[in-house]
Amino acid sequence: MLSFDSCVEWLKSHDDYLIINHRNPDGDALGSAAALCRGLRQAGKRARVLENPNMTERYAEWVREYGSGDFEPRKIISVDLADENIIQTNASELIGRVDLSIDHHPSNTHYAANEFILPGKASCGEIIYMLLRAISGGIDSETATLLYIAVTTDTGCFRYKNTSPDTLRAGAELLEAGAPIDLNRVLFMKKRRSRLALESLIIGSLEFFMDGEAVIGYITSDMLERSGATDDDMDDIASVTGQVQGVETSVTMRQTAPETWKISVRTGQYSNADLICAEFGGGGHGMAAGGTIEGSRESAAETVKAAVRKHWKEK
Repeated sequence: MLSFDSCVEWLKSHDDYLIINHRNPDGDALGSAAALCRGLRQAGKRARVLENPNMTERYAEWVREYGSGDFEPRKIISVDLADENIIQTNASELIGRVDLSIDHHPSNTHYAANEFILPGKASCGEIIYMLLRAISGGIDSETATLLYIAVTTDTGCFRYKNTSPDTLRAGAELLEAGAPIDLNRVLFMKKRRSRLALESLIIGSLEFFMDGEAVIGYITSDMLERSGATDDDMDDIASVTGQVQGVETSVTMRQTAPETWKISVRTGQYSNADLICAEFGGGGHGMAAGGTIEGSRESAAETVKAAVRKHWKEK
């Protein structure tokens, strides 16, 4: 585990960086990778982000340009990647070759030759912000925009319990550095009609248990077809089931194949989402975690319910 100063020195002392993240990337993974790339370039380094084939158009306008760079990478950096098993789909040949992991997941599997992990941070973007300030002394408005995307998406626009005073300070400083406040409206208020149609179907599917304090919402292939929703509509979709008053633990089960379900777990007051998902080989944060279950809808739901009951209100 590198210290902060050692990580800064490591980044300063090498060159020709290729930056990767995880499959189905969110705003934190994409914004952090692009911001690190831009910051390293401004420090005189050659760097590029390996474009993620699962990236949705929601973030493409801000991050796509950082996928260019004509050089042979000598150092591989992963950001927001807790486990090589979920490495982005076009980077499988890089498994076992990551030189530096920058991450905030407590479930990080320590796969990299070097690592700088701060599990107390709400987002990887906060860590990248700290590093870039130390490397260059500050950031410009475009880097601030990328980092603001990272920080806000992993905190639900500062609504989630992982938000700390340091997170709010970072957000304020990024706005002062030039990140547009309108990002809040673009990322968290505006929705396509297909997304709203899908949300109505999810709400209609809600199944409560644990005396109404736990809930499962389903996203089936049929619901996606009926609503017209695509991957561009999936950002933060797991938050829909957790909006019901009185719910402590919410689960979203999305069908990705006839017998495959992507599970997302969110908790309110208890940091046990990671424990719940570990029961079926998943992981993540204390209050936001996920995994995959093979089987029918009914059997997958029973597996999730058993995991929730086993770790009910654990801290």
